[in-house]
Amino acid sequence: MSYALLRPILFTMDPEQAHEKTLEMLEKANNANLLGFAYGKQSLPTTCMGINLLNPVGLAAGLDKNGAYIDALSELGFGFLEIGTVTPRPQAGNDKPRLFRIKEAGAIINRMGFNNDGVDVMIANIEKAKYQGVLGINIGKNAITPVEHALDDYVYCLERVYPYASYITINISSPNTKNLRDLQNADALSALLEGIKTCHLRLANDYGFYVPLALKIAPDLDLMQVDTISRTVLNFDIDGLIATNTTLSRTGVEGYKHAGEAGGLSGRPVNHQSTLILSEFAYRLSHRMDLIGVGGIDDGELALKKIHAGAKAVQLYSGLIYKGPALITDCVQMLADYR
Repeated sequence: MSYALLRPILFTMDPEQAHEKTLEMLEKANNANLLGFAYGKQSLPTTCMGINLLNPVGLAAGLDKNGAYIDALSELGFGFLEIGTVTPRPQAGNDKPRLFRIKEAGAIINRMGFNNDGVDVMIANIEKAKYQGVLGINIGKNAITPVEHALDDYVYCLERVYPYASYITINISSPNTKNLRDLQNADALSALLEGIKTCHLRLANDYGFYVPLALKIAPDLDLMQVDTISRTVLNFDIDGLIATNTTLSRTGVEGYKHAGEAGGLSGRPVNHQSTLILSEFAYRLSHRMDLIGVGGIDDGELALKKIHAGAKAVQLYSGLIYKGPALITDCVQMLADYR
């Protein structure tokens, strides 16, 4: 059954229940060898952070937090996958309900709060997966860890996921973990990246191979913050920047049901601000670092807009909820036509 037929049924469910049901159905379809037949591989070779991608359209973190559906998701046509956010210890996340659709605007508000089963469970899931493609792992801190001790959590996760990751994303931009975005401020970011980079270089030496590091940032930044973050990531030789996470703004959803819910807004309304921040970083980093554009992509033209703004690759999440896997094909084709 096509996603266009399934979506009305899924949208009668609670959004979080629908999310879980969709992943379960994907897993069953993959086990029956139906996904590769339906979607297949889509080749548009791209290099990002020194990594060879099958195509430049990837899955954003958040959809598969525990890496439990890697094989199924890999059959939808993505050029790369990013799983997580994962934390050192399991945590339930924020109280339910915590996920809300705003269908009129093609938007989602979430305050999930890094709900996940912990890094050891994720690693066990990765070890069971057959997928041999590019796998990014997004790491964060536990909610109970004070922000001044956040480095401990990032290092803990970094040490454990390093041998399994094609690249590792440092997530300091979720609005749903108290004080997490404080880590984007100048002194805090420098201290965090210094500690992470020290660990990173030690791991590269110990394992004999280098896994690129990316930093995921918020769209709710002023130009002074963009300047500071740009200088800092260059100072510490971070390999990539993922722009952006969800926004605290409610521009574009004013007056709609659920617009007043706490949490991060994603989907079509975040596209403009997310792409603007992406372009500001691209201007300052001046091709010295690869950027991945994410935020509000729900058709191929918006994916191309991210590339024009300076991204080497893009990621999808909320758009998939509204458009289904056909969105991946649309984006790859649009980027192929542009080339």
